[in-house]
Formats: sequence, C-alpha cells, structure tokens
Amino acid sequence: MKAALSSIRESSSPENEFLNDVLQGLSDRQKNIPCKYLYDEQGSQLFEKICNLEDYYLMRTETEIFNTYLVDIGREIGAEALLVEPGAGNCEKVEALLNVLEKPSGYYPIDISPEILRQAEKRISQSVSNIPIWTEVGDFTQSKVWDNLTQIPSKKRVVFFPGSTIGNFEPKKAGQLLELFAANLNEGDGLLIGVDLVKDSVVLERAYHDSEHITERFTKNILSRINSELDGDFDSSLFAHRAFYHQLRQRIEIHLVSLKEQSVSISGRQIEFFEGETIHTENSHKYELRGFNSLLLDGGFKPVRQWTDSSESYAIYYAQAI
Repeated sequence: MKAALSSIRESSSPENEFLNDVLQGLSDRQKNIPCKYLYDEQGSQLFEKICNLEDYYLMRTETEIFNTYLVDIGREIGAEALLVEPGAGNCEKVEALLNVLEKPSGYYPIDISPEILRQAEKRISQSVSNIPIWTEVGDFTQSKVWDNLTQIPSKKRVVFFPGSTIGNFEPKKAGQLLELFAANLNEGDGLLIGVDLVKDSVVLERAYHDSEHITERFTKNILSRINSELDGDFDSSLFAHRAFYHQLRQRIEIHLVSLKEQSVSISGRQIEFFEGETIHTENSHKYELRGFNSLLLDGGFKPVRQWTDSSESYAIYYAQAI
C-alpha cells in the first residue's frame, strides 16, 4: 500500500526576507550571509554530492553508526512514533529508520525547498509502505513553521536531526534551536540527533576542501542565487573558497575571499569589497561528548543513549524532552 500523502503546505514569509538578510549581512563589519540560504534546490543537490565524497567523512561515519545500531536505535524510539525531520533534504537517512520502527504513526519532513520535498515524498511513499506523510515548506528555525504539527495525531513525537546540522549554529543559537524543538514536544518525546566530534584539524579541513572542488561550488552557489533572485552582479571567479579550523572556537569556518578590490551591486545597492575581505558563509561546530550532553540539558532534553564509531569521531544521541 502506498503512503498517504498530504498536499505540501507553504509557510508564508516576507518576500524581501532574503534581500534584507543579505544586505544586512554584507553591511556588517564581518560580512556574512546566513547559511540557510545555501540550501536552495541547486545548493541541496550539491550538498548531496558532497556527502558522497571520500574526503567528507561525516555522512559516511554517521551512516556506519546507523547501520551498526539501527535496530537498537529503533527500540529506543519505541512504538507508534511520529518522526519529525527539520531540514529533511532528500529524506534518504530516514528510510531505513522508518522501516525498523514499530508501527510508526507518520513522517513529517520540513524543508525550505518545495521541489526537494516533493521528490522526498515520492521516494518515501515508494520505499515505506502504509505510512502517512505530511510535509511543511519553510525555515525550521522559525516557530510558525511548527504550528501545523499540533494537528498531526501521534502517540509520541521524535525529532530526527541527523547530519551534524546542529553544528551550523553558534552554541547559543544551537541551544535556542533545541529549546524550539523541546517546545513542540511533550515530556518523554524524543530527539535523535547527530553531532560531529572534535578531532585532528587536518582531517577536519580536508573534509571542507575536497579535491573535486564540489564544496567550493556549493559555497559559491549563494552568489549565483543572489544574482538570479536579487538582481546581483557577483563574478564568482573573483572570490575564493576558504575553510579552516578555529581551534579555540572548535569549529570549521567557511568564507568566500574577495580576490581584488571590487564593487558589487545587489538590487541597486552597491557593496564594496577590499582585496582579501571575506564573506563568512557557514560554521560547523565540533563538540566533545561531555559538552554536547550539557547543551542537550540546557536545551530541555535529558540524554538517554549515545552511539559512536570506534574512534569516537562522531556521535548519534537519543534524548528525551523534559
């Protein structure tokens, strides 16, 4: 039997939000663009390619952990759970999990790309039988995107947040995001979350400077998006991709570096760059096990179980809302 499919609901947002965020970010002392804008349809497709690269250990290691402990993870989640996946992308990671859960009550992916969600709906409906699917288009960091979740019948809700996406947020904002998750769960509901752990900087930097330059294409895609959607005139060849590990802050920082003094127009507004000036596009924070336990507790979750690979380079946590 095929999955029951709902129509995709579009979460309303101001038409000029992207423009306002870009102009504000490029006016700051450290120029920046919020990383959520990296993940349009083209960006999401490039990120999927990144995940399959030999240098990008994160997805490979997370998949190894899931494959090893999938049944154990399913038991921990329990019966009749509604899986809620913020930033679902192509929903590839959730397929195997849905198939081992006992009588899951449904699947609720959230993503900013309607097309990605439509493809994901089709994928899940073909691979997981007899499971209702509801989808939500929008930015999962905004509370209004979660409003429709209350209308979905479920005995238990479990937020599924793999891929170390939590690392894209500053620790304070990561805590606020966990609080948002907890606010949409009941006591005893679950959180299954992947997190990248602190390790040798050479390994970390290689993952974000792949030999095939796909990460560079992914980062520069934001410039193409600004050109097409915001009437910009960026020349991406005049910017270089740079990623490095900041040991004190325990994070990878990704920047686009201006290769010359230049002026760029966005919707009629001029943005000046000096040679060597950067646009900070993304962070990927790394955690120690004890530190992430504390982050969960501060965000409204009690850590219950954790699974790691043999070298403890990556972890998957199951926690309960308190």
